[in-house]
Amino acid sequence: MAVAITELLAEIDRLLEPSGFEDYCVNGLQVPGPRQVDRIATGVSAHAELFELAAAEGVDLLIVHHGLFWGGGTAAVGPVLKRRLQILFDADIALAAYHLPLDAHPGLGNNALLASLLGGVELTPFAVHRGRAIGFLAVLPGSGLTVQELIARAGEVTAREPLAFEAGVERVRRIAVVSGAGGDHLEEAAAAGADALMTGEVEERTMALARELGMNVIAAGHYATETFGVRRLGEHLADRFGLDHVFLDVPNPV
Repeated sequence: MAVAITELLAEIDRLLEPSGFEDYCVNGLQVPGPRQVDRIATGVSAHAELFELAAAEGVDLLIVHHGLFWGGGTAAVGPVLKRRLQILFDADIALAAYHLPLDAHPGLGNNALLASLLGGVELTPFAVHRGRAIGFLAVLPGSGLTVQELIARAGEVTAREPLAFEAGVERVRRIAVVSGAGGDHLEEAAAAGADALMTGEVEERTMALARELGMNVIAAGHYATETFGVRRLGEHLADRFGLDHVFLDVPNPV
């Protein structure tokens, strides 16, 4: 049964409260489409290949973590953006994006889900960005995990081989989790008493800083650490409204 897109967007706003975040991008509807929706898709990043997959699936609404519009706005429509928009227009697909709100959510967010999949419990907010925490600190039960065990678990959870700097204690009992490009929260993680930082990608300077702080760092890919939230959001909407949902995977090694 079709549902009004306004009702779906209102449910997402209720859950994620995007208006409470000072973000880099437009959170919410970015490209209009049908007024009624009965099939939705989710994916990580907005680009032509993902849009073509969504069109082939016949979806009415595509929800992504990384949208099309960032920064101060679009000054002009170039060939790449024109093609991306044309695919959406031709297939009559609406596009909505949720960035930091989908990192931060304690139930549906990338960081809470990732921390839980790693075995973390007792989650507490971490990594304050412009007044809002977007990550989590988590306790690994019992005696924790060795660094090698944690690296292996991270690889299993994200389905890729992580980059790791083993520069801290051998046994990790407390972990800080900030998906995506969270390497700059390393000093904050050390100050909070974490034994390791789990993120997606890091900067060149991170290795030296990890050694100087005596911190373990695991980077399992920006894309790979941010598939969890948007997929779970799609599942929630499908269950709540009786819609068809498909997660569209376009793996990215970064």
